[in-house]
Parts: sequence; structure tokens; C-alpha cells
Amino acid sequence: MAIGAPISRLVRKAAGVTLAQAWAGSGRDTAQVGPDPERIGRLAAFVELHVEQGRALDLSGDQVGIASAIWPHGRWRFDFRGEANHAGTTRLVDRHDPMLPYAETVLAARREARLAGAVATFGKIAVEPNGVNAIPSLVRGWLDSRAADQTTLDTVVTGIEEAARDYAAEHGVELDVVRESFTPVVEFDHALRDELARILGREGDGAGLKVPVLGTGAGHDAGILSGTVPTAMLFVRNPTGISHSPAEYAAEDDCVAGVRALADVLEGLARR
Repeated sequence: MAIGAPISRLVRKAAGVTLAQAWAGSGRDTAQVGPDPERIGRLAAFVELHVEQGRALDLSGDQVGIASAIWPHGRWRFDFRGEANHAGTTRLVDRHDPMLPYAETVLAARREARLAGAVATFGKIAVEPNGVNAIPSLVRGWLDSRAADQTTLDTVVTGIEEAARDYAAEHGVELDVVRESFTPVVEFDHALRDELARILGREGDGAGLKVPVLGTGAGHDAGILSGTVPTAMLFVRNPTGISHSPAEYAAEDDCVAGVRALADVLEGLARR
């Protein structure tokens, strides 16, 4: 049985079908999916081992790290509405092309994120009517933005939206911005995090491990469980810094170091 948010709250697929509907259609009983307070109550702690989805450990020269927090993050939909027309016969000065303010907004997102030390990405776009010889009537882009703290994230997204509205007005295009999802910062249990550092940094047998503490912009199972049970994370070095791609990589020695660190942590916590 899964332990997490009620299935009815899960994000819909592009076709509008929820996971609950998809499962019901395949004969599964969705009533059996959701939080299990009794099982959660038997958990003293949850420690997740995961490859780092960045290059912080590679740059510091460490094999293993401890997570401090999951950055707050969200997704916003930007709808630029213009006027469809013939690409070959409509004068440039007569156009209300939503692709232009969208393109400028993509560059603004990169600028705002760079200035704030955050990240912002337009990774998905839908165009109507989506014809090679047609000026679009609608350009819909999805922004994913994440930052180390809420204030920084708010600053970045506000800056992007303000720039987008200025660009839209300049080109005679309407703009709607909708926040589709948002996850606040997840601070991993400080006492548990300190205990991990103590266990891994033990002295006396020469096996002490240097374990830097670092944040992450990616969501994890430990983040979902953090609201009901003390959670922590261990990261293994990823020299490529690439994630969600076949190029994601961790050396065998680093993987072994991560497994040993997890084993040491579980043994240490079991003795508490």
C-alpha cells in the first residue's frame, strides 16, 4: 500500500485522465491506495539513498553527501493569446504574434534565475494552430522554477511574469498566468540529519567519512514522507551532473560508498 497524498489529488495527464480513473479502468481498487497511519506509526525514521542530481559532490570531491532540504518549487502556465493569420501575406507591423513575447519571456526566465541564484525553465510548449505557414493564435508555455528559499523563488517568478506582461503588451498580445502546482520547502529533520553526520563522521577506526550537507532542487520520496515521519537523505556523487537521462552516472566505488554509508546509518540508528 502506498503512503502519500490521496490519489484524487494527483496531477492529471494531458488528456485529463487522473491516475485514479486510469487505475479504476484497469480493475484496480483505488480505495486501497493512500495514507496508512498504522504503518506510518511503526516507522522511527526514513533514510533515502539517491544519486545526486547535480554536480555539487563532484565539485567538492566527496563521494557521499547529506541533504539539508528540498527547494520550494512550482509550475506556472503562461498563455500568450494573439491573432492567427497567414505567415506569407501578413505584414510584420500588422501582426499580433504570441510567439515573440513567449520567446522573450524564455530569455527573461534565464536572466532572472541567474541573477537570483535559482533555476527557471520553460521545458514544455503548445502552439495553436501549430502550422508552419500560420502565425499562432496561442502559445502556451510551462515554467518550472525552483530556489533555495521561498523569498528568492517569489522574486524570480514575479520578475518573469512582469517581463512577460511587458513583452505581451508591446506586441498587442494578451497574457494569462496560472500557477498549476506548488510545493513549499521541505526541511529534513535537523536532529536526524545531525545524527547521520555524527555516525558517518565517527572517529577512532580511521573510517570517518567527510559528509557535506547540501540542498536539492529535485523532489524525492523522503520529502513526501517528511510531514509524518523524520526523514533524511544521502546522496552519491554524480560526475556528469545529468539526471533523468541515460547519461546519468555514478562510479562503482561511489555507489559502494553510498551503500556502506546507508548501512552504517541504519545500524547506528537501530542502536539508539
